[in-house]
Amino acid sequence: MKAEAWIFAITTAFFVLVSPAYWFVTGDWTGTSALVMTTLLAAMVTLYLGFHAAKMDPRPEDRKDAEVADGAGELGFFPPYSWWPLWCALTLGVMVYAVALGLWWLLIIGGALGAVALSGLVFEYYRGEHAH
Repeated sequence: MKAEAWIFAITTAFFVLVSPAYWFVTGDWTGTSALVMTTLLAAMVTLYLGFHAAKMDPRPEDRKDAEVADGAGELGFFPPYSWWPLWCALTLGVMVYAVALGLWWLLIIGGALGAVALSGLVFEYYRGEHAH
């Protein structure tokens, strides 16, 4: 993860330079505060990756003497197709629409359907074709 830590460190340095320059050029508080928060967020990710990179064994990507065969093997679990994120997004859309129009009854219906959709997403791998 050392490479990722360096990428975020460079990004943090960029935002450290850009944030005051933006303030001096525009004088805009909104954009400046957004850039400062972006700087702090990038710094937080940099510190996280840097601390964990120091504690981990080097990955093949981090070693200079690594070969392509060193990275072979299983990379992890990647879930197959799923329709549940679509239903979760649609019910959230219905709930936001209900709040925007002030329709409390539609908010309740969207919340109930959203609970069903979220339960389906969470428990997707406990039943059906992809059960573990």
